[in-house]
Amino acid sequence: MAVRHWKTRSVDGLLSFFALLPLPALHMLGWLVGHLAYIVPNRARLIAATNINLCFPSKPTAQQRRLLRLCLVETGKTALEIGPIFKRQPQWLTRRWVADVFGAEHIEASLEHGKGLIFLAPHFGCWELLNMWVAERRPLTALYRPPRQRSLEPILLAGRSRSGVHMLPAGTQGIRGVMKALHAGESVGILPDQEPEGNEPFAPLFGQPAKTMTLASRVAYKSQAPVLFACARRLPAAKGFELHFIPADADIANPDPQLAAAAVNRGVEACVRLAPEQYQWTYKRFATQPDGHSPYPGRGKRRNKRKTATRA
Repeated sequence: MAVRHWKTRSVDGLLSFFALLPLPALHMLGWLVGHLAYIVPNRARLIAATNINLCFPSKPTAQQRRLLRLCLVETGKTALEIGPIFKRQPQWLTRRWVADVFGAEHIEASLEHGKGLIFLAPHFGCWELLNMWVAERRPLTALYRPPRQRSLEPILLAGRSRSGVHMLPAGTQGIRGVMKALHAGESVGILPDQEPEGNEPFAPLFGQPAKTMTLASRVAYKSQAPVLFACARRLPAAKGFELHFIPADADIANPDPQLAAAAVNRGVEACVRLAPEQYQWTYKRFATQPDGHSPYPGRGKRRNKRKTATRA
């Protein structure tokens, strides 16, 4: 417990320090961190390079390297933005950081149905800013996956809950909370691009087979709530962020899990194509493959876990 307490206080102190810095300074530091990560061999660079090669095989080597460098720079910016996101006043951030909003009319149109609204937000740009902006306008319940370092969970929950977001751990209880919120006509947020456990289908993501969660699709099918993909694109020169809301493919609520999973990944691709360098390529999105192998160096064969998937 003492070790966890020390780690929690250290991380919290760093977040408080970075929260004092203006966005241009944060992005400059992120630029330095990203370039260092590009120069010095490290795990994140290796994973990102593998993902970029898998998803953009037709790009010349020079273009892949440029995308890798930009990706690591944007990853550095994302990490440093967490300080203000978790510590600054939410309304101050949304006023100062949100430069423009595209697709807000889809939110209003969707809410007219009275069945709630599902936001699917990939790990792109500053996805934490989306929670704040939406929560200012609508009651929002969001699912999250507890971090591996459990000592960081209190910081995560406190930071994300400050804007009024109701955070629930992914699982049976969380799904019940999501359905309850939708039945009340509220909004829910789900991250659609984490590799799921259990016997979930594979669907193409940038042409690569990716084990894809069907949780959001099952929730959409049972609730009949409309679905929007959402992302916050970082603007150059620390000018803030553009929020984008994109209607999901109709198959997102298809009872066929294969068709639904393909629709999920098409929506993720639509967000990523806005600025490919801002996607979280440092995540092992393709770690599980249909034949059991992993494309990431040093992994060798990987056994697929066949745990019973939680059903909505």
